[in-house]
Amino acid sequence: METGNPTKVTVEATVRKPVEKVWEYWTEPQHITKWSFASDDWHAPFAENDLRVGGKFVSRMEAKDGSFGFDFGGVYDEVRTNELISYTLGDGRTVSITFTSLGNETKVSETFDAENSNPVEMQKAGWQAIMDNFKKYAERSN
Repeated sequence: METGNPTKVTVEATVRKPVEKVWEYWTEPQHITKWSFASDDWHAPFAENDLRVGGKFVSRMEAKDGSFGFDFGGVYDEVRTNELISYTLGDGRTVSITFTSLGNETKVSETFDAENSNPVEMQKAGWQAIMDNFKKYAERSN
C-alpha cells in the first residue's frame, strides 16, 4: 500500500455518442473485453463487473502472444449512473471517472493515483492509450 499524497494523473476523451451509450460501453463486460487494453498486440479476454458501491470488478489484460498478462481490478466506492464511477485498486490507489453529457457527445475524464514503479508520463501514456481505444470502440459501435 502506498503512503503520502500520490500524484494524480488525468486522461480524457470526448466520444461522439450520448452518455447512456458511453456508460454502457464503459461498464458492461461484453464491451470491456473489446477495448480495455492499450495496443493492438494486447487483448482483454475476460471481464467481470459488479457495478455497485462495494461491488468488485476485474478484467484480464494479456499480450496476444501470451508473453505477459495481468488482472486489473478493484472495489467500487461510488457509482452514479451516467455521471461518475470511483473505485479503489487492490494496492490502495484510487480512480475516478466522470461522464459529462454534451448532447450527442460525452466527455470521459479519468483521474488516477500514479504508482511509484514507473514514470508518471509512461503511466499517463498507457492510460490515455486505453482511453483512446475506448473512444475508437465506442464510436464505431451501435
